[in-house]
Amino acid sequence: MTFSLTLASGSEIRRQLLENAGLQIDVVPPRVDESALRDSLLAEQTPPRDIADALAELKALRVSSKKPNALVLGCDQVLTLESRLMSKPRNLEEARSQLRDMRGKRHDLLSAAVLCEAGKPVWRHVGVVRMTMRKFSEDWLEGYLERNWPGIGASVGAYQLEGEGVRLFSRIEGDYFTVLGLPLLDLLSFLTMRGDLPT
Repeated sequence: MTFSLTLASGSEIRRQLLENAGLQIDVVPPRVDESALRDSLLAEQTPPRDIADALAELKALRVSSKKPNALVLGCDQVLTLESRLMSKPRNLEEARSQLRDMRGKRHDLLSAAVLCEAGKPVWRHVGVVRMTMRKFSEDWLEGYLERNWPGIGASVGAYQLEGEGVRLFSRIEGDYFTVLGLPLLDLLSFLTMRGDLPT
């Protein structure tokens, strides 16, 4: 029997990463209120790492409850700047404000992944990437927003490293796949160790 994975995410880049790695996947975007859970966890002063993990788990569990025989992958990504959690920008003004706040500073991007089977988590991982933005000009920022909005609105931090967003940075410390929203190497290692993928 061929191994198949269910991706509990509507993210096109995550789907592409898994398919490019040779995995057969089924995509089932979960219906969850991420904002409510995030707000609740923030009110409880939950660390960003645990917020990313909880959101990834919620997505995986939601789909796993409907597909108990499948191995389900849930993912989430959060960004922290100076102890402040940042979310996907809701509009162009918010994207502009976030990028101005991050300009010339370092932030951490955390990508969580949780695998569930039969309604229970069987593996979890949170990858962290340290990213330093260069001191770009206002003119460049306006041009960047004009060229890339609304596409970047789907990404935390209002950038996509696989596109022009790479020009925002002077230094990146960590795994490229984690920046894209999926700690792929850690996931593949686990699936291989478990026997789902050939050695």
